[in-house]
Amino acid sequence: MSDLSGYFDFNATTPMLPAAKVVLAEMADKHWQNPSSLYREAGEVKHLLEHYREELADELAVDDPERIIFMSGATEANNAVVEYLASSHDGAIVVSAIEHPCVVAPVAKYFGESRVRELSVDPVSGVVLLDQLEGGLKSGEVKVVSVMAANNETGIIQPWEEISRLCRESGVTLHTDAAQWFGKLPCGTIADCGYVTGSGHKFGGGKGVGFLVLPEDELDGGRFHGLTGGPQEEGRRAGTENLPAIAAMVTALKERETTLKSDSMGRDLFEARVESELGCRIPGKESRRLWNTSMLVLPHSKNLKWLTRLSQRGFCVSTGSACSAGQGNPSRVMAAMGLDFEEMSRVLRVSCGWETTAEDWLALSDALAAVAVELE
Repeated sequence: MSDLSGYFDFNATTPMLPAAKVVLAEMADKHWQNPSSLYREAGEVKHLLEHYREELADELAVDDPERIIFMSGATEANNAVVEYLASSHDGAIVVSAIEHPCVVAPVAKYFGESRVRELSVDPVSGVVLLDQLEGGLKSGEVKVVSVMAANNETGIIQPWEEISRLCRESGVTLHTDAAQWFGKLPCGTIADCGYVTGSGHKFGGGKGVGFLVLPEDELDGGRFHGLTGGPQEEGRRAGTENLPAIAAMVTALKERETTLKSDSMGRDLFEARVESELGCRIPGKESRRLWNTSMLVLPHSKNLKWLTRLSQRGFCVSTGSACSAGQGNPSRVMAAMGLDFEEMSRVLRVSCGWETTAEDWLALSDALAAVAVELE
């Protein structure tokens, strides 16, 4: 089995890649100065900062590196985007029923109840209803749309290419939370989906660093701003840039882009076994999903009991989004997928990493089978 054979919570966070650690240490040791200062050493830091901005732009197929703003993570980026769009756009926002809490909360705060329209998903496929979206766009009241690229709990991939096309044709602004996409699937043209956000610790780049990609037209007289109080990031996000973390994040994404995988064989073998032997149900199983993610509705007993016993056996899994775990509230994602409250209490999210093997997956299924006997 692999070194991280028992870790199945990669959608929550990932260990730093060795190459990212090396760059992080080097930058922290040699280039720790403030890039906004005026002496030569600070100029070198500023030069390196722009170098990594260009490197990230290349990975994202973004022609103008100025479209990229470095932030502390996708949570800050999503909050900043939503606040800005609420103040700069009249009318309503359409937000999908499966968005992460770091999108849902600022949408409620900055747009207010009267300006929010929820976009449903098909309860079987977990995919947003494009007909419903088209109807909202035709109404004329919708000025902003927010739909994630891939869901963190189910792994279900949303039709972001089609959503992007519909928004462009309607002259509506699109925001795409792509935190679970980057590093797992090719960047492709996803950076052209309006305002796009990513987070370094989702692909081995370390915590506390992320990025926002602005749409092209934002550079033409746009006024986007996040944190205020300083001129950094062209006045769009105040605060001294964290070069070591930025360099580590970009290094990690570049490595992931060269080692992408799409093989879900281990996950699929695991799902077939827990379905047939344990009676687990897997919402959205037939949909296009991230290769690493599986949501299980367990046959009996509370999920926390399963999680605790799996942890005792050396397996790390989740009961859902790490940002909402432990709150005791119904999951928006699970509700949108048609699960009732009792079923939600029996859900585990399993998400593997790039080096996870089929053997690792089968070991997890063996552990689940053993726990099932204990809990009967």
